[in-house]
Amino acid sequence: MTTPPSLPILPGLSWSRHKKPGFSTRVASHVSGREVRVALMTYPLYEFEAVYNGLTSSASAFAALGASSLQSLMGFFLQLQGQFGTFLYADPDDDSVLGQAFATGDGSTATFTMMRSLGGFLEPVGWVTGITNIYVNGTVQPSTGYSLTTPNSLTFTSAPASGSTISADFAYAFNCRFVDDQMDFEEFMSNLWKLESMKFRSVKP
Repeated sequence: MTTPPSLPILPGLSWSRHKKPGFSTRVASHVSGREVRVALMTYPLYEFEAVYNGLTSSASAFAALGASSLQSLMGFFLQLQGQFGTFLYADPDDDSVLGQAFATGDGSTATFTMMRSLGGFLEPVGWVTGITNIYVNGTVQPSTGYSLTTPNSLTFTSAPASGSTISADFAYAFNCRFVDDQMDFEEFMSNLWKLESMKFRSVKP
């Protein structure tokens, strides 16, 4: 699987940022007042919103905003054809874990989905971008003992023993697409631009 491009990191990104996890639930109401609810999603999709208060269209003016940062961001959007393409977004507050336990061996299974916990909720990560260490019962495994298959599958050369805890230190990103097919950039001074809202959401592999 080809690795999607990563969202450019630009100095003009400002506060505030929004992050909205969401589920899908079917609710059927009865005349008695009772409800029947069916969860249609085991894991949430995330919607993000970012604001860029400063982008420059110049290669030299306003250097603190990054040379031609407008072209970098606009070109990235054009490259993906709006909603069509996907990209990786590394959330600064949610992009890596240390010693994350995510599976238990059964003696026969060799492939596991890499996951991270958030407040006690364990869910698959969108795309593993780097592995520092893999542990089985707290013992670091040699890099020759496992392999990563994108986006998030870890395969051992030998299945971990039954009852063993599998954990890892690794980095990850959300696999996302833009919400809209248009993006509204505003030039408020010569060579200075802003983007008041850029929305994108995670997609499932």
